[in-house]
Amino acid sequence: MSATPWDDEAFRARVQKALDAFLDEQAERLAPLGADAARLIAEARISTSGGKRLRAAFCYWGYRGVRGEELTPEEDEALIRAGAAVELLQASALVHDDVMDASDTRRGRPASHRAFEAAHRDAGWHSDPREYGVAAAILLGDLLLTWADELLRRAGFDAEPTAAALRIFDACRSEVIAGQFLDVSVQARGRADVESAMTVLRYKSAKYSVERPLHIGAALAGADQPTLATLSAFGLPVGEAFQLRDDQLGVFGDPEVTGKPAGDDLVEGKRTVLVALTLDAAAPEDAVLLDRALGTPLTPAEVERLRGIIRGSGAEQQVESVIAELTGVAVAGLERAHLDEGARGVLLSLAQAATQRSH
Repeated sequence: MSATPWDDEAFRARVQKALDAFLDEQAERLAPLGADAARLIAEARISTSGGKRLRAAFCYWGYRGVRGEELTPEEDEALIRAGAAVELLQASALVHDDVMDASDTRRGRPASHRAFEAAHRDAGWHSDPREYGVAAAILLGDLLLTWADELLRRAGFDAEPTAAALRIFDACRSEVIAGQFLDVSVQARGRADVESAMTVLRYKSAKYSVERPLHIGAALAGADQPTLATLSAFGLPVGEAFQLRDDQLGVFGDPEVTGKPAGDDLVEGKRTVLVALTLDAAAPEDAVLLDRALGTPLTPAEVERLRGIIRGSGAEQQVESVIAELTGVAVAGLERAHLDEGARGVLLSLAQAATQRSH
């Protein structure tokens, strides 16, 4: 299958332009609140800058796959805004996720709660800078979540397809928030088997990263339930492989590429599928060492020791095999789907970009 020619850099620039224009509107709306609101908008701009825009792309090509024919300029711009709405949901999730994980960085810069904390400290304000940073980031994440709904409603589609897309968006937001709570609960219990880790992965990330953006785009194009189901056969395994790749990078990724410290997932204590497989297969003394080290400050040498345990258990290669298997399932599902051929080719390339990335 051959892909319809498209410029992914130009696409990302268009999504960013739509986000910037929307935030310009919000800045004007909130201007009467003064300097504090301006700081909130400024951090919102940072939180919505950069990234691969894969969710927006899956939304866009889900629509194009169903629609088939060329879009009018007005339709195309409305679709870009719909993709930008999905990216606002992503930005909200990342801001909240960094608070819950007590992360210091995001994409090579201070996480939002750390940036607000530093601003409090620099200004010499009263109260606890950390508490202020956390409170401000929670509110920022809430605002981004609210804006995601607003931008999708105002994207420019007729009432009926917009309502259909919003029903999917409602389900998407419930899934990702409940999945995040499941993840928090798993971390609190300090244990997770492979099945539990996969459930967290599916609902916290996989569905809202690929499947639901595809559904939102398709719904805006008037897709029926059977079409949405065929898109799930492609989108869900791609989303799962995408998050498994993210888990691999969270342990083995190059900080210069990922923008995160080495072994960041180990320091944060994430009970991922990779960790669950390691704890099942490693020698007992190694499993105990890994289990006790999760969620603690680690030196580079300690991170490397834990990486060695994970590799030695075979878990890294197991996850790579699962990623390859899920990608194969997704490709087979895509081949069965009744979609525009050009869009099918682009969706295949997006799947490859999502699952074979290095950052």
